[in-house]
Amino acid sequence: MSVSEPLPPLSPVDPLPPWPVKMCVVLCIAHALFFPLAYGHLWIIDGKGLGIPADFVHVWASGRLALEGHPSWAYDWDFNKALQVATLGQGYDGHFAWQYPPTYLFVAAALASLPYVAAFILWPLVSFVPFGLTMRLLVGRPFGWLLAGAFPAFLVNVTIGQNGFLTAALIGATLYLLPSRKVAAGICLGLLSYKPQYGLLFPLLLMVAGEWRAFFAAVAVTLTLAAAAWLVFGTESWVAFFHALPKFSQAFLSDGKAYWGKMQSLYTTVRLFQGSEAMAWVAQLGLDALVVVALVTLWRGCAAYWLKAAALATGTLLVTPYIFIYDLMALAIPVALLVRTGLAEGFLGHELPALGGVFLLLAIYIVTGVPTGFAATVLVAVLLGLRYAAATVAEPRRQAAEIGA
Repeated sequence: MSVSEPLPPLSPVDPLPPWPVKMCVVLCIAHALFFPLAYGHLWIIDGKGLGIPADFVHVWASGRLALEGHPSWAYDWDFNKALQVATLGQGYDGHFAWQYPPTYLFVAAALASLPYVAAFILWPLVSFVPFGLTMRLLVGRPFGWLLAGAFPAFLVNVTIGQNGFLTAALIGATLYLLPSRKVAAGICLGLLSYKPQYGLLFPLLLMVAGEWRAFFAAVAVTLTLAAAAWLVFGTESWVAFFHALPKFSQAFLSDGKAYWGKMQSLYTTVRLFQGSEAMAWVAQLGLDALVVVALVTLWRGCAAYWLKAAALATGTLLVTPYIFIYDLMALAIPVALLVRTGLAEGFLGHELPALGGVFLLLAIYIVTGVPTGFAATVLVAVLLGLRYAAATVAEPRRQAAEIGA
């Protein structure tokens, strides 16, 4: 059943009360003020004029290695760290390890062509534009821009210079374009291949829905990017990438070299609360099976496309054990689709307070370091389930009313 249904048309009467708009305005202003005020002591540069250790340094350093003709060295943790320390002017404990496939070195190299500080500032500004535009299109009103700028994961994503905006934009654009521009949707999905952990559900659901044009476009773009990376960065970069994967998995998913609370999955939540590795994998794989069955059933059924799209975006975040808070910028996509449906059909009584709860859970992480982002993702999944249940109950009543009329 190929997807052709557009997103629901908006109601001429705006059902959005003032308080969500005001809340988003306040958060946007807070985000806009934080970074210029924090620069020089909390963001990018510390009070001594030295670089603050943050994720962006490994992106810039890996890009610099690629520009200097040594892309495979990006996967050498110690060598990469030495360049990072030289860039920052100070050392730090642990590693910011480069774990992306060589295709993402194109982005890293482009950023590394600029001075470190300039690239750090420019990256979130540039990557926010497609994310904000995608949110505007999904919501269908200028409020989408506000929602994008207010989303709580915004703060962490910009502070550490991560790619959450880009990931969310590509997921959202894929789902927005799928009903009408299938090849373009596949291109966006292919570009998302720099995050392989997010390629688990999309291909499966595209096949289930018979979206072969989008599927093959995504495959073509993925293979083209891989071939381009091979030509530009050499065979050694791919060999180094696959060689580094087991080490990375061992360090972050088995040994917990990164504090478990930093990651936002069921697997890491179990590990945070002293569960064994085996117990965590059983829980995660059980959740994965549940998500896959639910999504296949939903996508083979007659549910509204917006609900299928929102469920796929949410499920993508639930099935991977390796997900950080900045990745949850992508949770803004199903939130935007819930808002779009509320603007079209009216909000259910619990929805806006519950979406406020999603914001709160994401914000709590910044203070507590507990994986409340996983709880926020589960809450969005529950909201989608309640919407589906409400639509399932309402449809027979609507049909009966039409027959009676």
